[in-house]
Amino acid sequence: MAHQQRSQPWLSPSGDTEDIHGMSRLLAPRLAYFAGVARTEHVTRAAQEMNVPQSTLSRAMARLEQELGVDLFARHGRTVSLTTAGRTFLASVERALAEIERAVEEVRADADPATGKVAFGFLHTMGAETVPGLLHAFRADHPRIRFSLVQNYGEAMLERLRAGELDLCLTSPVPDAPDLVARRLDEQKIRLVVPADHALAGRRRIRLAEAAEETFVTLEPGYGLRRITDDLCREAGFKPRIAFEGEEAETLRGLVAAGLGVALLPPPTVPRPGVVELTVTAPRAAREIGVAWLADRPDTPPVAAFKKFLLSRRGNLLP
Repeated sequence: MAHQQRSQPWLSPSGDTEDIHGMSRLLAPRLAYFAGVARTEHVTRAAQEMNVPQSTLSRAMARLEQELGVDLFARHGRTVSLTTAGRTFLASVERALAEIERAVEEVRADADPATGKVAFGFLHTMGAETVPGLLHAFRADHPRIRFSLVQNYGEAMLERLRAGELDLCLTSPVPDAPDLVARRLDEQKIRLVVPADHALAGRRRIRLAEAAEETFVTLEPGYGLRRITDDLCREAGFKPRIAFEGEEAETLRGLVAAGLGVALLPPPTVPRPGVVELTVTAPRAAREIGVAWLADRPDTPPVAAFKKFLLSRRGNLLP
């Protein structure tokens, strides 16, 4: 049978994007049937291999050709052969089916209780010591679970959580949103960091109001720690005069060491030369660290296991 252009195809002549998406949804269930018939060049044999009634397979192929508006097969009694259009279509169908198989294998592997994957986000300030320690402790009982790790500031992580790119994240402040579940895990003191040769460097404690005339270095707007800095200064009765804004706490510590200002920061992983860290006695200076996840999203076994582990560290999260 020579290749023929069928009349009245489902797809509109304009090739409208909405029509193409609609066509894709209609065609998807029939692609595996098409590939099976194309592989065997025999409807009866293909039906037996795929364990479907021959009549069902024949109707599916006829409907597929009708919807595409072209002949994919030339019929020769009980056998068939691909037309030129059929061979073109088969090449793309085989790639699509292979990609689907790869995706199925990947999501099953990620959900495997023993070897699955957790997409885990956390604050930059927790990357040097806290998170490595957590992962080390968790993998003592789950040695083959894999992790995709993302370091970012709080709001950016919550955006990725909502987008489905993260399963869990450690963040501060602990979010309060109807689409999220959040649990407080620990609290971290915030200190006033000053240069080692600063007039306040001989002190151990300070009321934040005493630093009202100082120049501050802070994280950029949008960071949880920047919000804490602004709130603490407001509680102390002043608006900080900001000289530099950065993206990482340790960079700010370096700026302080260089004499470029003072900063409100959580404790460092290791002591930093060139700075002195003062306890803030008023207002109360601390940030809550919590874990958040999307409400109503079912957990895979590895995510459930790691979530349970994190919740078990409540009050003992930080080194």
